[in-house]
Amino acid sequence: MKLIFLGAPGAGKGTQADIFAAKLGIPTISTGNILRAAIADGTETGKKAKSYMDAGQLVPDEVILNIVKERLEQPDCQKGYILDGVPRTLAQAQALEEMGVTFDKVISLEVSDESIVNRMSGRRVCAKCGAPYHIAAKPPKTEGVCDACGGALIQRKDDAAETVLDRLRVYHAETEPLKAFYAQRGVLETVQGDGASIEETTQAVSQVLGL
Repeated sequence: MKLIFLGAPGAGKGTQADIFAAKLGIPTISTGNILRAAIADGTETGKKAKSYMDAGQLVPDEVILNIVKERLEQPDCQKGYILDGVPRTLAQAQALEEMGVTFDKVISLEVSDESIVNRMSGRRVCAKCGAPYHIAAKPPKTEGVCDACGGALIQRKDDAAETVLDRLRVYHAETEPLKAFYAQRGVLETVQGDGASIEETTQAVSQVLGL
């Protein structure tokens, strides 16, 4: 089964991708991870990507998509895969299609902006050991102190409300149009994630996948 999870930052894409990768016995292909791997392996495309990164530039779509294509040709992807972090834009989705990369289902996790801001701005991490917390969903025993190592809990810049709102604006402008693109191809399924627990969302995704 070849899948994409779409959704705003903080909608739970990564969590659900990991759950279904384990359920289906297929890999999650994260652009960040394969980019690092291609650079470490010194592949031609990896070297190209590294030259852009060393110059402090964004790696162009063409290079990223070639790295994705190379990764999808590996033996562990024969039974399927879940793409994480790509495509982010219509141009990337069209380019993947032209490369012959198609999907059985594209799952859009629908969560309101308000819920996303509450969800992400409540996140805390331990400055010492990196353990994750949430002030509402997973609070520490003592406020501001890590249960595991006693380190101070901090809010990452990425999770601050103003940063989250910026990321949501980018998502609505650049990534949300992918829903219409995949709906036209008859593969889009929407799952309501607002107010749902991880287990409830997993159950809803299982239903639309017929599992």
